[in-house]
Amino acid sequence: MTDSRESWSARSGFIIAAIGSAVGLGNIWRFPYVAYENGGGAFLIPYLIAIFAAGLPLLFLDYAVGHKYRKAPPTAYKKLMNSEALGWWQVMVTLLIGIYYASVLSWAGSYMFYSIGQQWGTDTEKFFFTSYLQNGEGLAFGFVPTLFIGLVIVWTVVMFILYGGVKKGVELSNKIFIPLLLILFSILVVQALRLPGAVDGLNAFFTPNWEAMANYKVWLAAFGHIFFSLSVGFGIMLTYSSYLKRKTNLTGSGLVVALANSSFEILAGIGIFAALGFMAYSAGSSVDEVVSGGIGLAFIAFPKIISSLGAGGDLFGFLFFASLTVAGVTSMVSILQVPIAAFQDKLGWSRKRAVTIIAGGSAIVSTILFSTHSAITFVDIIDYFANNIGIVGGGLLSIILVTWFRRPLLKELQQHVNQYSSIKLGWGWNFLLTIVTPLSLLVALGLTLKSIFAEGYGGYPLHILLTVGGGTVVLFIIGAVLLSRLKDHDAAEK
Repeated sequence: MTDSRESWSARSGFIIAAIGSAVGLGNIWRFPYVAYENGGGAFLIPYLIAIFAAGLPLLFLDYAVGHKYRKAPPTAYKKLMNSEALGWWQVMVTLLIGIYYASVLSWAGSYMFYSIGQQWGTDTEKFFFTSYLQNGEGLAFGFVPTLFIGLVIVWTVVMFILYGGVKKGVELSNKIFIPLLLILFSILVVQALRLPGAVDGLNAFFTPNWEAMANYKVWLAAFGHIFFSLSVGFGIMLTYSSYLKRKTNLTGSGLVVALANSSFEILAGIGIFAALGFMAYSAGSSVDEVVSGGIGLAFIAFPKIISSLGAGGDLFGFLFFASLTVAGVTSMVSILQVPIAAFQDKLGWSRKRAVTIIAGGSAIVSTILFSTHSAITFVDIIDYFANNIGIVGGGLLSIILVTWFRRPLLKELQQHVNQYSSIKLGWGWNFLLTIVTPLSLLVALGLTLKSIFAEGYGGYPLHILLTVGGGTVVLFIIGAVLLSRLKDHDAAEK
C-alpha cells in the first residue's frame, strides 16, 4: 500500500517548522520574566535540567508516536493503545489556544504600526487598556472595530499559509519567517545592548539568586515552561513528526529543535533585559521596579522604553513588534495544523475542506469573542486554563498510559526511534519518562488545581472564572468524548 500522506521536502524542512512552532510569542516576553522572577541566572540551572529531564523525553515520545503511526493525535493514540479520546483532548486544546492566540497576535501586529510616531502617547497603560482594547468591566460584549480588523487580517494570513499544505504552506512560510525573525530580533538585541543602563539589566537577568533554587516553585516554573516552550504534550510535535519520511534521525532532529529554541529564549532575555536596564536608568530606579510580566511587558513596559528613545524609538518599536508578529504566525500555523490533520485523518477530508471548516470556523468564533470589550479577559483566563490544565493534563495522560500501564509499548516506540537515530534511547529515557516527567507534571497539575480552588485566578469574580475557565475545561472533555465517537472515514466507506 502506498503512503499518500503529505511530507516535508526534507528533514531540514521539518526542523525549521518545529523551531517555528517552538519559538513563539511566549519566548520573547514570557521566558525573560519567568527567569527573572525565579532566581535570575540561577533559574538557568533548573531550566537546563528540565530540558533534558522532561522536555526532551516527552518530545521524543511525541516524535515516536507521530512518526510510527503517521497520523495526528486521535488516530495515532487509537492505533497505539486504543485511546482516541486522549488525542481529541489534545486537539481541543490546540483549537482553543488557536482561537485566543490570534487575538494576541493581532495586538502585536497593530502595535507594529502604533510604533511609528509612538501613537500610544505618554500613558502606555491607559492607551492599551482604554484606547486600544476598550476594556470593559465584567463580561462586556460590545463591539470594538479595531480589534475586529486586526483579527480578520491575522486569520486571512494564517489561512492562506494553511491552504498551501505542509510543504508549500507550513514549511515554506517557516523558511521565510524564521530567518526573518532571527534578523529582526538580532538587530533589536544589538540596539538594546548599546543603550545606557543595559549592563544593569543584564546583571538583573543573569545574576544568580542561589537561595531561590531551594524553592520548589522555581523548579516547577522551569519544568512548566519547558513543556509550553517546546510545544510538547498537546499534539503539535506529534503531528509534525507524522509528515516525516520513514528513515529519519528523530533524536538528532529533537536536539537541534531544543537547542535552537533555548538559544533564542536566552537571546530574548538578553535583549529584553538590556532594554529594561535602559528604562530603569532613564527613570532613575532599579530594574525590578520597571519589570512587568506577560502582556504588561510587551504592550505597556516596552512602549515606554520605545518612547524613551525619542524619534529613534520608532524603528526599535517596529522591530520588536514585528518580531512578536512573525514568531506568533509560525506558532499559530503549527497550532492549527493539529486539528486540521486530525479531521483529515478521521473523516477523510481534503486539505482545502479541513482548512475551510476548522480554521474558518475558528476564525468566526475568534473574531466574535475577541472583538469585544472583554477580549483581554477571555485571553487571560483561557490561556491560563488551556496551558496549566489542558496541556499539562494531556501530556500527563499520554505519558502515564504508555509508561505505567502499557510498558511493552514503550519498548516498541524506543526501538522505532533507535532504528535510524544518531543518539539511541535507552534506560535513561525510560527512567525519565516513567518517573521524573510524569511526577513533575502531576505535581504541577495538583498545585494549579489547589491554587484555583483556594484562591481563584487573577482576581476575577467566581462567576466569570467558572464561565470562561470552567467552560474551557468542559469543552476539552465534551469535545474529546463526542469526537472520539465519530465514525472513521474508512469504516464509513465499508
